[in-house]
Amino acid sequence: MPPSLASRIALVTGASRGIGNATARALAKAGAHIVAVARTQGGLEELDDEIRKDGGTATLVPLSLTDVDGIARLGAALYERHGKLDILIGNAGVAGPSSPLGHIDLKPWNDVIAVNLTANFQLIRCMEPLLRKSDAGRAVFITSGAANQATAYLGPYAASKAALETLVRVWAHETASTPIRVNLFNPGPIRTQMRASVFPGEDPMTLDTPEQAAEFIVPMCAPDWTETGKFYDYQTRTLMDFRTPA
Repeated sequence: MPPSLASRIALVTGASRGIGNATARALAKAGAHIVAVARTQGGLEELDDEIRKDGGTATLVPLSLTDVDGIARLGAALYERHGKLDILIGNAGVAGPSSPLGHIDLKPWNDVIAVNLTANFQLIRCMEPLLRKSDAGRAVFITSGAANQATAYLGPYAASKAALETLVRVWAHETASTPIRVNLFNPGPIRTQMRASVFPGEDPMTLDTPEQAAEFIVPMCAPDWTETGKFYDYQTRTLMDFRTPA
């Protein structure tokens, strides 16, 4: 049985599709009220319909995460309405160009860093005070194996995810003495539109679905989850410590 998240407020970025969408629905089924953030109004409305069908509730926030002032306004609005935030899912991301580093212009590099790294930094800045108001604030950020594999031709994406991992680990250390628990989740190859755009020759039916991955994210958001600064690898179903390279 999934944990009960009744009365919990959960902010999910990139909620209109893929892992963010599946996680938002799974958290809502467990009882959380979802604050769904995405660029596309239509995708958010479809998510809202699905959540309502299952008896859940959601607040829709059409917002580009490159709008850092918008993230700050969202934090203020959440404080005004709820006075706290219990769960933060940093899922939104972009793949960026699939090219050798020397062929990538500065703008697409900056675009990837803005969404995959800077937006999450701004979320941490603006949402930590709200998570501190919770009795058990939980944050999960979605990473990628590309961060450690240094995958060729995915330089901006790999670098942004490696930086995100370090950012999240720093935050976990900074909040270790508080009730906030901060972790990373690596889904591996999952049947998403982003994956298909990067690996168009791959048979998506050989991959697990976002819904399958989301089942393992939900427990990391529960008040009884005690680990922090860890890395959950979905493919091996293993919660890992970070180790200093030999």
